[in-house]
Amino acid sequence: MAKLVSKTYGEALFQLALEKEEARHGAAEELFQEILQLREILAGNPEFDRLMKHPGVPKVEKQDLVRKVFEGRVSPEICEFLLLIVEKDRYGDIFAILEYFSEKMKAYEKIGVAYVSTAVKLTPEQEKRFEERILETAPYESLEMHFSVKPELIGGAVIRIGDRVVDSSIQSRLNDLTKQLLQIQLG
Repeated sequence: MAKLVSKTYGEALFQLALEKEEARHGAAEELFQEILQLREILAGNPEFDRLMKHPGVPKVEKQDLVRKVFEGRVSPEICEFLLLIVEKDRYGDIFAILEYFSEKMKAYEKIGVAYVSTAVKLTPEQEKRFEERILETAPYESLEMHFSVKPELIGGAVIRIGDRVVDSSIQSRLNDLTKQLLQIQLG
């Protein structure tokens, strides 16, 4: 159910972005950036989140709070969107909705999300080379890069973009070699 809610409201927000883009070039990107900032603000204020999700707080009070906090600070469309989420008792799904919208906008703007795991911490130059190499082979115009260190890889790297995984780690090669040796011993 939550996935359907996030898709329904996230898709409506995405359609709004496309309509704004048709009216004025760059408006969709502005809305996207505003949504990213909103998500950060909401994530950074757990007290606000608890209050908005509390079943004992009347809906009218929640809507008044949204107006007091956001009116004049965010675009009218975002404020109306938040009021609608509260009115429909969907505030509990706000982060899933905003995440769905963000993923749609990244696809629309051809922004890929890459997760790179290595055995040791990379230098900024190495991270930049990874990004350049991935951009050469991927259909994206830009990348959102996430780097992590996993010493168990021993060496090499594991790169994940969406549902594609490229595993060139030494750990993976050792696992493959072990499987081959086990097949030889069994045969």
